[in-house]
Amino acid sequence: MTVQSAYNDWSRTYDTDENATRDLDHTVLKRVVGESHFTSIIEAGCGTGKNTDFLSRIGKTVTALDFSPGMIARAKEKLAHCTNVTFAQVDLTQRWPCKDHSADFITCNLVLEHVKDLAPVFTEAARVLADDGQFFVSELHPFRQYQGTVANFQRGDQSTRIEACVHHITDFLSAANAAGLKLKSLQEWWHEKDKDKPPRLVTFLFNK
Repeated sequence: MTVQSAYNDWSRTYDTDENATRDLDHTVLKRVVGESHFTSIIEAGCGTGKNTDFLSRIGKTVTALDFSPGMIARAKEKLAHCTNVTFAQVDLTQRWPCKDHSADFITCNLVLEHVKDLAPVFTEAARVLADDGQFFVSELHPFRQYQGTVANFQRGDQSTRIEACVHHITDFLSAANAAGLKLKSLQEWWHEKDKDKPPRLVTFLFNK
């Protein structure tokens, strides 16, 4: 099963499945952004819209991108009330349907583990970011990946593991540096269920 097909299938239950990584990511995004507000936000990998409603409240406009039509359909259904959100089906490794220097905040959450080459994503983020814009990345921590953890979902007794790529911390930093982005902060995060375990998420905040 391709990554896209897997997420199309998962979209039916993504919001209701038990998923500590998904829930922690949502909490972390709100904690990092705090009271900030933005003119134009790009959400690179919106999924079913788990973060989109929040982004619509802190951004004047939100462009929500995803490569899974199933995920986007679910997001549109849930977020019909968010009149400042525009959705588009996009391969994030290709050119985004966004103008140069058009966004002051980009967020990419739990997406890059499915992208083999980080460079095109960081290059596009740098292209569409306005001067002094911010690029936030939240990913499954590589320590978890080293232990064999990947995105997965259950259908009865059957588990579907979604193909993933291991990216080391230096891979993210190198891709950002090559794109001309500067690291502002790097943080590691644990869910309340993660006592005595490696961090579940790693986040990066880059500046243009």
